[in-house]
Amino acid sequence: MERGKESSAMIRPAEPGDLDALLAVYASARAYMCLHGNPSQWGGDYPSPALLEEDIRRGRLYVDTDERGAVHGAFAFLPGDDPTYARIEGGSWLSDAPYGVIHRVASDGRMPGVFRRCAAFCRARCANLRIDTHHDNHTMQRLIEGAGFRRCGVIYVEDGSPRIAYQTPCP
Repeated sequence: MERGKESSAMIRPAEPGDLDALLAVYASARAYMCLHGNPSQWGGDYPSPALLEEDIRRGRLYVDTDERGAVHGAFAFLPGDDPTYARIEGGSWLSDAPYGVIHRVASDGRMPGVFRRCAAFCRARCANLRIDTHHDNHTMQRLIEGAGFRRCGVIYVEDGSPRIAYQTPCP
């Protein structure tokens, strides 16, 4: 994408008609992770179509689109407590104030700035954010830390595998 065109990107709630585009975005993200030493974080089928449909139905999945409306990125934003973050090891949260969580960030790699826009969108709705990523997901670690999140410790996701946990410093 040409410099300056990124400003016409738009984040909007995902709709049922976006499912095929979302599946393509997540397939691209899984392929990228696999090529960059992180084949196990999402495996071959995460997130499932059923999970994406539930996220859409519950109004917590968002898409990042270009000026033509084509979907190039996606993420889930969940305001409120997340049981995954109830226990943290090797550190502590920066704040126990109410927070929002960013999950399932993905990009097809064809439009720059997806995570930056995702973080700004979520910060506009909640100053206190949490996010996590796999130890082998070095790209996401750089993006998260570059967006001002601080590494807080390790949490464990539903299948018991560890994730590096981050939080935004409270204003």
